[in-house]
Amino acid sequence: MLKNKTIGSMLIVAGTTIGAGMLALPIASAGLGFNTALALIIASWLLMTYTALLMLELHQHAPRDATLNTLAKKWLGKRGQYIANFSMVFLFYALCAAYIAGGGAQLQSRITTDLDINIAPQVTSIFLAFVIAVVVTLGTSKVDKLNRVLFSIKIIVLGSLFYMLTPYVQGKHLLEMPVEQGLILSALPVIFTSFGFHGSIPSIVKYVGLETKVLRKVMIAGAALPLVIYIFWQLLSQGIMQQSDLLSSNGLTGFVSSVANIAHNPHVTTAVTLFADLALATSFLGVSLGLFDFFADALKKGDNTSDRIKTALITFIPPLGFALFYPQGFIMALGYAAIALVVLAIFLPVSMVYKQRSAGTLSGYKVRSGNVGLAIAGLCGVAIISAQLLQMMGVIPAIG
Repeated sequence: MLKNKTIGSMLIVAGTTIGAGMLALPIASAGLGFNTALALIIASWLLMTYTALLMLELHQHAPRDATLNTLAKKWLGKRGQYIANFSMVFLFYALCAAYIAGGGAQLQSRITTDLDINIAPQVTSIFLAFVIAVVVTLGTSKVDKLNRVLFSIKIIVLGSLFYMLTPYVQGKHLLEMPVEQGLILSALPVIFTSFGFHGSIPSIVKYVGLETKVLRKVMIAGAALPLVIYIFWQLLSQGIMQQSDLLSSNGLTGFVSSVANIAHNPHVTTAVTLFADLALATSFLGVSLGLFDFFADALKKGDNTSDRIKTALITFIPPLGFALFYPQGFIMALGYAAIALVVLAIFLPVSMVYKQRSAGTLSGYKVRSGNVGLAIAGLCGVAIISAQLLQMMGVIPAIG
């Protein structure tokens, strides 16, 4: 049973990580060259895996159902708790609103195209939010089962893409150097957010139990799978066309169109579109599960049916409302996603582990590297936020 949960939890981590944002990676790294992009991807993976393990170091000394709300209050006091709660709600409501609006639009497009039925995108947004809400409310085991099916199909689609595009990869494209040094900083926030899964860690701990060795495997393997897929995706996307063509692509649509033309295969567009749909669904499941358990902990809601329905309403109604009536507000908030994620996935784990270690009274699992590792992770967080702010101010080039 535990082995089954372990595999499912790894796929929840990977499914949450490999969201539709993966498709933005080739655009974000277009001017970097393959080797530079590869170095940033591996560095981001190391950083995010390290801070995920820091979260496990914290969870082993907390109740099984503890979330960031409880952990922050315990180690950082009321002020730290407020910062944690604001960052969590801000980021995850924005993500959920984007998933509902974007997913609803994609679903409406499929129904109109394939079934020739005219339906408003608001209807499909409500339907999507309702389906995900039902699955999440039923529990992590149901999320696990649905995620396995969706993730398996997603891997098959990716395998098909790799099969269709690999023959067109040219080594000379992979050896190109960065066209502009500032682009390295510009790409940092996008690549960093491509490894964001930390909001689902408390849900996984609650699901698996406080088995540190098992959870460590879940975090490392769950984050390693996206790393492997990202590397292959970069190999294909940057290997089939030169940097100048990548840079001149008119966003994601232009990139997909260029790839399909090079491969002389219209099925490439279909595969990328299907992947985007599946990636959105698995990431939406992981994000909403993390937000659901966060609210259950913060608002002291139990696991009975009545309380779970109340928690689901708090989790899904606000982002659904914004997606329907004011989508631009929370879509704009995604521009600050990297900053909120740095707070959640770097600053909070680093500061809480530092406090916990400074107390000197707790034994058990400790992530290697000591305070030096904590300092390096903190500096990386500062660099990512600085890159995001510099790009917003126009100091360094914008990407995408």
